[in-house]
Amino acid sequence: MLCATASLPPPATPSHAADPHARLRAAAARSDLPAALAAFASMSSAPASARPVLRTFTALLKLCAARADLATGRAVHAQLAARGLVSESLAATALANMYAKCRRPADARRVFDRMPARDRVAWNALVAGYARNGLPDAAMEMVVRMQEEDGERPDSVTLVSVLPACASARALGACRQVHAFALRAGLDELVNVSTAILDTYCKCGAIEEAREVFDWMPVKNSVSWNAMIDGYAQNGNATEALALFKRMVMEGVDVTDVSILAALQACGDLGCLDEARHVHELLLSIGLQSNVSVMNALITTYSKCKRTDLAAQVFNDLGSKRTRISWNAVILGFTQNGCSEDAVRLFSRMQLENVKPDSFTLVSVIPAVAEISDPLQARWIHGYSIRHYLDQDVYVLTALIDMYSKCGRVTMARRLFDSARQRHVITWNAMIHGYGSHGFGKIAVELFEEMKGTGSLPNETTFLSVLAACSHAGLVDEGRRYFASMKEDYGLEPGMEHYGTMVDLLGRAGKLDEAWSFIKDMPMEPGISVYGAMLGACKLHKNVELAEESAQRIFELEPEEGVYHVLLANIYANASKWKDVARVRTAMEKKGLQKTPGWSIIQLKSEVHTFYSGSTNHQQAKEIYARLSKLIEEIKAVGYVPDTDSIHDVEDDVKAQLLNTHSEKLAIAYGLIRTAPGATIQIKKNLRVCNDCHNATKLISLVTGREIIMRDIQRFHHFKDGKCSCGDYW
Repeated sequence: MLCATASLPPPATPSHAADPHARLRAAAARSDLPAALAAFASMSSAPASARPVLRTFTALLKLCAARADLATGRAVHAQLAARGLVSESLAATALANMYAKCRRPADARRVFDRMPARDRVAWNALVAGYARNGLPDAAMEMVVRMQEEDGERPDSVTLVSVLPACASARALGACRQVHAFALRAGLDELVNVSTAILDTYCKCGAIEEAREVFDWMPVKNSVSWNAMIDGYAQNGNATEALALFKRMVMEGVDVTDVSILAALQACGDLGCLDEARHVHELLLSIGLQSNVSVMNALITTYSKCKRTDLAAQVFNDLGSKRTRISWNAVILGFTQNGCSEDAVRLFSRMQLENVKPDSFTLVSVIPAVAEISDPLQARWIHGYSIRHYLDQDVYVLTALIDMYSKCGRVTMARRLFDSARQRHVITWNAMIHGYGSHGFGKIAVELFEEMKGTGSLPNETTFLSVLAACSHAGLVDEGRRYFASMKEDYGLEPGMEHYGTMVDLLGRAGKLDEAWSFIKDMPMEPGISVYGAMLGACKLHKNVELAEESAQRIFELEPEEGVYHVLLANIYANASKWKDVARVRTAMEKKGLQKTPGWSIIQLKSEVHTFYSGSTNHQQAKEIYARLSKLIEEIKAVGYVPDTDSIHDVEDDVKAQLLNTHSEKLAIAYGLIRTAPGATIQIKKNLRVCNDCHNATKLISLVTGREIIMRDIQRFHHFKDGKCSCGDYW
């Protein structure tokens, strides 16, 4: 028996006090299910004229559907069955609709199949139900069956119901068929039908067809504009999305939160700060600052525009309205913009404010910890993920593997990899890349072969990681084979980075002519990364002619950094071409390009110490230079000879002095002062380690008995007992 809820129904108004049907209708209008149930319960003691009728039950079912209240819906179903009303078309349609909205499509289908007669409304209810419950094929099948079995012609409701199913299944052909039917039936002139069609085209990737529908529409509403703008944004055409949004505003169409969200995504994708600020002003003017989803999107947009200060301001202005998504957005923004310390601090603040992180939070903050490269913080965040039962989430686990690799703990990364219950392609990629960056190219290749043996399909990133591993380890034949396999065996088109890595692989191995021919045979116009790899190889192997050609191509692409000019100047200097050195330096000055200053950092406990070459501003500078002076004498005693080839225009004794104050040597000396005997010293450098510092650090590890881990811009070097893990191939 269907009963009223335990709470008392709201007092009836005087005009309806004696009429339970009127009370139920009033409750239904307010979407107040408890009051409707109370009115229904009172009918049992009402006069015969006030007893429940069919529309009483359909009204209750409509409320149950709206609230997804399956238990009450089933109770209404039982009441209908007891009264023999289930076979009534109106009742059965309401039941099918209720079950569909309560995510019980099988129950909806059972009710539908038992109907003695079905009208278009019943068919539409089932089509919509299947579409809503993620069963697009079943929804499209029902549209065909309604015409074949009952001769029911689809109407606008049918089309608007089935089109989302086409979109969900990416069924472009089915969408075109629906569109053709709408044209023949004259339904395309209805704004809701045309909007659904263009939205489906967008979600099927047919953006040009969507735009044709949009431009043809005689009447457009804000939903139509939003669908088209969002379609451009989701299909990677941010420029057109933003242009259409601006036109929408100019034409006075009502801007909604959906419009703003799409516009913000477009601004973020383009990195267009000025436009983002205009959208920000607009959303404030229409009162959307209280919409947390919009403000979260604004945080993401400002972060993508590299303005973490503005993102943080929006975040702080949200105050008590902040959600976990708000925290995640701003933490990720800090991480992606290299503000790693800020990201970690904000994560700590999140704990203090009792906001529970999720897997996305950890995936956002773990790369920041990786960038800091502090093993203590790495262990802390790993422990945190274990305590909160997030360590086996495949994305968190992958981030942890990558973090340990970037903190110099590749063995720990492998332990985590081996413990994984589930391995996504990104998990394999992280471990392969980790081995490659540490110089363990052969192990990276072995792991790649193991991956293939498990049936896991590599993607473009997998091949980039394994090619880089081959490059760092000098595995030329393997690299050639994998590059060919990428397209031949897996149908993956190599991108610019793959070509650049292959040039690096061949160039490092001294195969400069092959590398240059490889560049000339590329199916795309080579980018800066490709010619940059070639230029680096030319410096390594002292090939001035190819260096000039590579540099010329780079300069035509107008790089923003001065590193390539510096590299060419050094190549000329090594060849004693001083006029050319002066010419390159003059060109740098005219373009306003500067050499990136080299720095090295060492983190001890919670303190980060940064050293620049020749810097004397550290509070323990006197001790550092004294220890370094003693260190140079110690390594000279075991064979150290300064490599002065990279320094020019000064006397030999000055060259040696300049080399002895390189940032990595200062950081190592400080580490020796501040850490216990035998402790591992780990430093991070923003540029490639130079030949002299590499040779010196090998010998420092020998005379001090210390392991020294150095992370430069390209890879890790593990110095121990006078040797380096790279095998002097870097």
